Amino acid sequence: MPAVAITPLYAGILGLVLLALSYRVSHFRLRFKVGIGDGGRPELVQAMRVQANFVEYVPLCLLMVLLVELTGHPAWLVHALGGALAVGRVLHAWGFSRNPNRSPGRFAGIIATWLVLLAGSLILILDFLR
Repeated sequence: MPAVAITPLYAGILGLVLLALSYRVSHFRLRFKVGIGDGGRPELVQAMRVQANFVEYVPLCLLMVLLVELTGHPAWLVHALGGALAVGRVLHAWGFSRNPNRSPGRFAGIIATWLVLLAGSLILILDFLR
């Protein structure tokens, strides 16, 4: 088994989520005939923010999952972090796309993502200090 056996699964899943979010932005751009910017269209602004928020959080969190795996932590922990990240990002995108101001999905997605960021950070810092 390769040294990295789990993280690629979550990278693939998250790649598909990003593709779906990017398609949504492109759909609105075509629909409203907006090539650059948001054209003052709230639907496009919202779709762009959902995509951008995904891109802001996923790379670092996924890197942390990878580093946790590479440093030899148990598979269940890598799956827990990767799974929480994937589920959290889907919940956030779904909730933000529905109702950005009052969405339990968005809130749950934020919490899941932040927990992955916090747990990954602490695990990696503690590993370094040992």
